[in-house]
Amino acid sequence: MDFRLKVFKTVAEELSFTKAAKLLFISQPAVTKHINELEKQYGSALFNRHGKSITLTAEGKIFWEYASKIIQLYEALALEFSGRNGQIPEKINLAASTTIAQYILPALLSKLKLAHPQTALSLINQNTEKIELLVLQKKVALGLVEGNTNNPLLRYEDFVRDEIVLVAGTDNPEVDAAEISLEQLKNVPIAIRERGSGTRIIIENALKEKGLDLNACNIQIELGSTESIKNYLFAAGTYAFLSVHAIAKELRDRTFTIVDVAGLDIRRTFHFVSLHGNYAPASEWIKNFFINQYNPME
Repeated sequence: MDFRLKVFKTVAEELSFTKAAKLLFISQPAVTKHINELEKQYGSALFNRHGKSITLTAEGKIFWEYASKIIQLYEALALEFSGRNGQIPEKINLAASTTIAQYILPALLSKLKLAHPQTALSLINQNTEKIELLVLQKKVALGLVEGNTNNPLLRYEDFVRDEIVLVAGTDNPEVDAAEISLEQLKNVPIAIRERGSGTRIIIENALKEKGLDLNACNIQIELGSTESIKNYLFAAGTYAFLSVHAIAKELRDRTFTIVDVAGLDIRRTFHFVSLHGNYAPASEWIKNFFINQYNPME
């Protein structure tokens, strides 16, 4: 699928370059570049720019109709040829780390089940280290992980982009600013994932690059899942680093608020992980299916 069409459709539906960038997990300049390339290719302005607001032009409305049909055809094509040539087994065993298992895969697995109702699906939810071990032990052929520990025996392939942000409950009396400094970050109470968690590893590495040791921060509690941290935030006046995928509903409901940390930008890519040399047709098809069917707005 032409990614530019997906960018255009997202901008057209959100009528915001900024919102589209967040939904697609790319930068706003990248969104602008894709739209400019489409307008240059087709020789028409697709959006009216009104300062910070935009609307579709007449040509943009026509383009949206065609783009929607083309994207639907791509999705139908993927479903039509999915599982041909005996690629899809009777049972699929996957392992995924917490954020992916809870917030990314449910919609994708439902699509896969709809396309192949005869296929039994099984999903193991573990942290990154344990998933890599399962793959190494050949207990699962394909894992999806949040961290990338660069084990030389494993192959990592890009899946979905993500951003980790500092959040707190909107009713947290301690939150008195939309942005804090790295120095202030040392003192705020933080709820964090357990050791071995892919999210924690990413946070540790990002802070280390800024000269800050996570262990030197005011870690109030370590919890074993994203949901337990979210529930803890509702009950305690603390902060947490969480994936934007995990808090989409809370941000929409305005029960959580993002607190920017000046100079800190934690972005990552979720990865497929498998053994080097393992190119089983079923695993390769599943990867392609997930990539083609993933919709950040679901």
